[in-house]
Amino acid sequence: MTTQAFDLADRLQTVVFVMSDLDLGMNNHMSPPLKWENKDQFDKGKVLDAEALEEIQRYGRYLDVDGDGICYRTIPGTHPTKGSFFTRGTSKNVYAQYSEDGADYVINVDRLDKKWETAKQYVPKPIFDHNDSELGVIFFGTSTYAVIEAIELLEEEGIKMNAMRIRAFPFNDEAKAFIDAHEKVFVVEQNRHAQFKTLMVNEMEIAPSKLISILNYDGTPITADTIMNKIKEKIEVSV
Repeated sequence: MTTQAFDLADRLQTVVFVMSDLDLGMNNHMSPPLKWENKDQFDKGKVLDAEALEEIQRYGRYLDVDGDGICYRTIPGTHPTKGSFFTRGTSKNVYAQYSEDGADYVINVDRLDKKWETAKQYVPKPIFDHNDSELGVIFFGTSTYAVIEAIELLEEEGIKMNAMRIRAFPFNDEAKAFIDAHEKVFVVEQNRHAQFKTLMVNEMEIAPSKLISILNYDGTPITADTIMNKIKEKIEVSV
């Protein structure tokens, strides 16, 4: 996913963070061997070459011609007279010219909001495991193997669960669809304040009552028994 992050940074023209968690950094984990695939070509995203610039009457660095919030960029020296621009951190219009016009500011901000929505199509999609159940469980990071084991233990007791492992933010549309398709969804995370649940509630406008937190914050890695027992407690209370 690290190599993919470089492509995403160019495609979306923004900073992309590759995040790990403390458990992975401080403990020994078994993981599949790294499979390195040499790429013949990197995804540079929307870059105009000399031929494309020749056909453009006026180049706008922040002009959204495709409606996805991502503008075409240029590389210095590509064309002798076209494609260059001078920009600044303060307000500007779509042609990278300084502007104090409020309408120009709104256009730029609305475009960035649109680009955020577009990013959902490109970031890594969740991984699913369907077991024909109205109960769902969401997890990420080093909680993965403990959750998988907990699902197997719960199934031995007659409790089936569908699973979704989130791999990126912003959340894909598939993540919202998974939550909508289940009566109750358990969210496993290793912090006290259920930060991941809060992020999903805010970003996907999910009813907080539909997401049930399964938390672990005692300083040790979460275990399958902990997840299983807490889920069973929550199910019994709701019944």
